[in-house]
Amino acid sequence: MAVPISQMWTVASYVLRQRLQGRKRYPLVLMLEPLFRCNLACAGCGKIQYPADILRKNLTPEQCFKAVDECGAPMVSIPGGEPLLHPQIDEIVAGLVARKKFIYLCTNAILLEKHIHRFKPSKYLSFSIHLDGPREEHDFAVCREGVYDIAISAIKTAVSKGFRVTTNTTVYNNGDPESMRKMFDTLMDLGVEGMMVSPGYAYEKAPDQDLFLQHKQTTRLFQKMLGNPKRRWKFNLSPLFMEFLQGKWDLECTPWGTPTYNLFGWQKPCYLLNEGTCETFQELMETTDWPSYGKASGNSKCADCMVHCGYEPTAVAETFNTWKGFARVAWTTLFGPGRTTIDPDPAPLQPAPTEPEQGDRPVQIRLPVLKS
Repeated sequence: MAVPISQMWTVASYVLRQRLQGRKRYPLVLMLEPLFRCNLACAGCGKIQYPADILRKNLTPEQCFKAVDECGAPMVSIPGGEPLLHPQIDEIVAGLVARKKFIYLCTNAILLEKHIHRFKPSKYLSFSIHLDGPREEHDFAVCREGVYDIAISAIKTAVSKGFRVTTNTTVYNNGDPESMRKMFDTLMDLGVEGMMVSPGYAYEKAPDQDLFLQHKQTTRLFQKMLGNPKRRWKFNLSPLFMEFLQGKWDLECTPWGTPTYNLFGWQKPCYLLNEGTCETFQELMETTDWPSYGKASGNSKCADCMVHCGYEPTAVAETFNTWKGFARVAWTTLFGPGRTTIDPDPAPLQPAPTEPEQGDRPVQIRLPVLKS
């Protein structure tokens, strides 16, 4: 697992402290959304389907700091929208670094090289660059040609300037395992600290509903993608979550592990579902009907979800709270995960995208790059 020792120690100490204090529900990562506005319109995205007046709004740095202090999680992920469109994103990051929070600033990297001078390298800051596959697959997923090359250039620039750089890959049913494995090699060659991979969530408002994976399809695809991994690959994920994706370890969702704060307040119940908001973090934790969510609940909206924001906190907790989980992680770390048996007779996956005839490319939206 490609995580600095200081970050691992901070997270481990935090989890053990919660356990000693008898807390069963506690946050691990705050999902802080300072805006919904974006400079892409991806076919699988359900986060930018808001009216124009909402898309123009931003959280203030003070609102962000209050949420971080109120929540108390050791890590903060800043998704969006596109965070680099926020006019005060550098102030927000600086304030979180001062609080010694480990920050993952999620970006499609279109504006990163332009704005990178506004940030200072720190062990607390990582640019998490969105890449949904090699060039053709990524540009298809984000509905614009040329974005993959921009992201690769931004990775090179950020690494050369001493920044921590990770990647975030959302996998859909057109993902090609061999192409993904080649991309892992490319990212390691570029000096990426760690890679995160996760199946996409079937947002109700996403423009292309045919992209999303069902549970059986997810395990089959990740078995091919992550089975027999190369030693040089470094993932910014816990070993138990990676085994869960391949159907080798059973986990239940921990929706409170990654609470979300955005323009509307504290979002119920998680980053992926919006079923109301709360004014305070305490209200979120005390009034949300947590048993109504997760696969075990029977909630149809959770049936096929295997996304990291729900299951990575569970994997971390199981690593530190159970001897079985700890032993499995120790074994995997020392000796590797070993080969993965591919499940037979899966539901068919969609073929990887091929270059269509002129004028036939689906959902090919060309947007101007918005200025921050």
